Order: sequence, then C-alpha cells, then structure tokens
Amino acid sequence: MTLLNVAFYALTIAYPFIVYLTLGRLEPRILVLILVVVYGTRYLVVRRRSAGLKGPYAAWVFFGLASFAVIVFAMNSSATLLYYPVLINLILFVLFGYSLLHPPSVIEQIARMREPDLPASGVAYTRKVTFAWQIFFVINGSIALATAMRGDVPLWSMYNGFIAYLLMGAMFLIEYLIRRRVRAA
Repeated sequence: MTLLNVAFYALTIAYPFIVYLTLGRLEPRILVLILVVVYGTRYLVVRRRSAGLKGPYAAWVFFGLASFAVIVFAMNSSATLLYYPVLINLILFVLFGYSLLHPPSVIEQIARMREPDLPASGVAYTRKVTFAWQIFFVINGSIALATAMRGDVPLWSMYNGFIAYLLMGAMFLIEYLIRRRVRAA
C-alpha cells in the first residue's frame, strides 16, 4: 500500500476526530484544503493507473468531495464540516445504486477481484448485497445527518468516528457469515 493510500484511508477514518480536535483551533478552510489535496492526488493517481473499481466511481467521489470543499471554503463554517459523513453516505448510496442499474454492481466488481469467474448465482448474490449496503447507507446517512443538525460535536464525533464504524464492521461480519452459509448450501 502506498503512502498516499495510507494517508487517504487514515484521513477518511480519522475525519470525525480531526474535526473534533481542530474545531476552534484550525480554520475549516484549512482542513478542507487538506482533504482536497489528499483526495485529489489519490484520484489523479488512481485515474492514471486505471486501478480499482471500473466506471466513473472515482470521478464521482472526487466531484462530490470537491463540491463539499467549495461550500466549506466559501462558508468557512465549522458546522458545515459536520455534513461530510452525510455526503459520503449519499455518494456511496448513489454509486451503489448506479451500479445496480448499470452492472456489474460494486460488490460484484469486488468479488471478481477474488473470483474472476463468478457464477450467475454469485452475481445474483452480489446484487442483493449491493442493495443491502444501500439500505445501510440510507440509515447511517440519516443518523449522520441528525447528529450534524443537532450540532453536538462530541455526539457527532462518537457516532461518526466510532459507532458508524462498528456498524459497518457488523455489516461486513453478517454478510460474511451469510455468504459462508450460502456457499455451503
């Protein structure tokens, strides 16, 4: 894994804590510029290598984050930073939905990295999993929106920086257990 990928994933995972720790100490514009530089650089590298998932996914994610950055930069409001997890859930919901309408689905693409000759039953299963993740993004994004609107930064940080990751982990674990059972049948 490259240093750029490590920075990307670390920044993405730590974002709620970074916001929590920098509020009142760092202008929102500075934080959002750091996001754009890291995400923009990663987007250009991924685009050049043509690695990862196929389709317009990387461009959509970068466009969404760049739009968010413009809003935060213009408003320079700490409260605006709280809507980042909402945006990420919205982007993921749209991307997963797009992939269902224009196969292969996101989950199928991930599955094919491991199993290139995925059978038809596997394709059908990955479509269901992609849809299940869409439901997750709606619920998680709604809770993220509620915490952002409330403006309670410690609560927002706890949910978006800890609880949401536990829920994602639970979703991965449940899907893994279901997949094992489906494959065994």
